[in-house]
Amino acid sequence: MSGTLPPLVEPAAELTKDEVARYSRHLIIPDVGMQGQKRLKNAKVLVIGAGGLGSPALLYLAAAGVGTLGVVDFDSVDESNLHRQVIHGQSDIGKLKAASAQESIAEVNPFVQVHLHTEQLTSDNALDIFRDYDLILDGTDNFATRYLVNDAAVLLGKPYVWGSIFRFEGQVSVFWEDAPDGRGLNYRDLYPEPPPPGMVPSCAEGGVLGVLCASIGSIMVNEAIKLLTGIGEPLLGRLISYDALEMRYREVKIRKDPETPKITELIDYDAFCGVVSDDAATAASQHTITPAELKAKFDNSENFELIDVREPHEYEIVNIKGAKLIPKDRILSGEALAELPQDKPIVLHCKSGARSAEALAALHAAGFKDASHLGGGVLAWARQVDTSLPTY
Repeated sequence: MSGTLPPLVEPAAELTKDEVARYSRHLIIPDVGMQGQKRLKNAKVLVIGAGGLGSPALLYLAAAGVGTLGVVDFDSVDESNLHRQVIHGQSDIGKLKAASAQESIAEVNPFVQVHLHTEQLTSDNALDIFRDYDLILDGTDNFATRYLVNDAAVLLGKPYVWGSIFRFEGQVSVFWEDAPDGRGLNYRDLYPEPPPPGMVPSCAEGGVLGVLCASIGSIMVNEAIKLLTGIGEPLLGRLISYDALEMRYREVKIRKDPETPKITELIDYDAFCGVVSDDAATAASQHTITPAELKAKFDNSENFELIDVREPHEYEIVNIKGAKLIPKDRILSGEALAELPQDKPIVLHCKSGARSAEALAALHAAGFKDASHLGGGVLAWARQVDTSLPTY
């Protein structure tokens, strides 16, 4: 079954003279027209994240005339954001991303109302935040929030547009459990369970081509406009995969999985997805050192081996002097165990601490009981000890 869905919102009463002038190129498209633009004016859309995908999504939703935009983001603008998060600029570094986004939206379209939600999205507040919006756009980059967004949308009967990016590839789909034409499905029909901790790197670990955000974010907005106005065929039951290097789009059909459990409540999504595995959490609980403690080891000329478990391209960006590079996968596979010293303690580190915790669990299982890891990784080291080092 496929085809157009009924519009999500009723039209606003009218467009002002200034609004007619602003949206004239929409108004002369027969499929949109005056009624479609009035629906956009009356629409309330919530965007989760004002980062890579949220930046182009918010700018184009505002430019299109969506009357009310909500922005969920508790993070602040960092210099490493600017190559892809185009809603922010140099002068915004240090500002809350939500506040920076609001200022940019006002420049794009002063007729748009913006509501900021600068708290972290959790199981305790998601339903209250979502309730007042017609449509959700999810541009987050972690599995815990994706499952939270999905389950909250299902419980409230709301549709949402989902996007995902990594390096040169992106994906987009639409999920709506209560779709009026019987095509209802949700994110769990596509991904019933999250991947094991550490298996899928985040953009912060694996990188992303900046312009990919615009490619995927614009598709997400296109889907939002179609759903709000009731035009075209939405990506409900379909997933679009985009490969920027090959310049190819691929479509995958998604069907409702009868085995998908019914969602009845919100849960602890960090526990469900596991930031790190149970073994890693156990290993790190008693064998984590702080940047200050690592510095003391260097200052006291202690005999130990510092192992960097990141990837070679990350090591080229920034490294702690004296660290030996052995990527995590070589440790997990056992390939690198013969390269590790047996006669002195080992300290592992990665970018933020998650990968080194996984490698630490593998070393403990292999008999390296004195091994420890650096909490917070090279980021914490650069913030607290060697501030001359760049962050990424």
